[in-house]
Amino acid sequence: MTLTAFLAALRSRDIQLRADGERLRCDAPAGVLTSELRDQLRERKGEILEFLRTAESLARQHKAIVPMQPRGTRAAVFAVPGHNGEIFAFRDLARHVGEDQPFFALYPPGLDGQSEPLTRAEDFAVHFAEQIAAFQAGKPCIIAGYCAGGAVALELARELGRRGVPVLMLALFGCIYPPSYRFLRQIPYWCKRMALHLRTAMKPSSLVQRGRYLAARLAARARAFRAERSPAGADPLSLVKFRFEQAHAKAVLRYSPSSYPGRMCLFLPHRAWLRSGDGALFYPDGALGWRSVAPHLEEYYGPDNVNVAGMLNEPDALAFAELFRQARDASGVKAAARVRALGDAVPAGAERGAG
Repeated sequence: MTLTAFLAALRSRDIQLRADGERLRCDAPAGVLTSELRDQLRERKGEILEFLRTAESLARQHKAIVPMQPRGTRAAVFAVPGHNGEIFAFRDLARHVGEDQPFFALYPPGLDGQSEPLTRAEDFAVHFAEQIAAFQAGKPCIIAGYCAGGAVALELARELGRRGVPVLMLALFGCIYPPSYRFLRQIPYWCKRMALHLRTAMKPSSLVQRGRYLAARLAARARAFRAERSPAGADPLSLVKFRFEQAHAKAVLRYSPSSYPGRMCLFLPHRAWLRSGDGALFYPDGALGWRSVAPHLEEYYGPDNVNVAGMLNEPDALAFAELFRQARDASGVKAAARVRALGDAVPAGAERGAG
């Protein structure tokens, strides 16, 4: 298991690590720190301490910039996480893009329990741009976004451009076009879902069975609706995450993308996903709504069997890292030709080599 994956696993169990000189301090809920985990911590103490010191050093200067893979001389990638702000969603992708590709995740304000979450994509962009501009000293960079983080990533690329920081590429992974989340644009989608369930309900001959099916679907939808609007638990961490997610959702809903003249690369799970309920979210915009603001949009598609919900996790991270490298190393007309070849001429190879 990679170090970042190991640290993410510890974090999911609410195990907190900190460096104290040459000692590694650990805070964990009662019963969580098993003997196996203790052995792993002892074995990996050296690399964990090195990681924590590097992260703490950067945090003192640039609190939002978290190193996923800091080595290399290429233009650095700065990645905006999805709706929950989980920066470790990039850990596998960062590992596979290569040791010559610096990769940093952007830790958003509002998740530390000390600052207030932002409610405008423009404010997120200014916050990140200030730190990137100081960290980079004006050097070219690549901006990436995942899922709902696409709105902030786009505005961040625009903000950096206004500050004179060259953005070589805007890479969006499984990002839905922001206006597609708005209620009125979702009506066609929900009408299709209702029609689908009505057709399914009509299959049994019994009225009782039909009624039970519809009641079960309505109950499931009601539970999902309540879950979306309630914190996962009553503990402080759950409440902080819930407040952040609500604020981030508000920021995405408010955001109206403007034309982006730079190079935008859209990495999507696979072509069939575009016709699904999620990829078509919500027709006619969906994932390809980005075409309306990006005249130089390039589209890359992943494997047919990709796990859409975890497209940047193993085992699919390797495929999207390969596609990212191909997009990064292409430019201009060559890039457009590469996309056509990947998407049309050899779709299987493109997808295997490619949310």
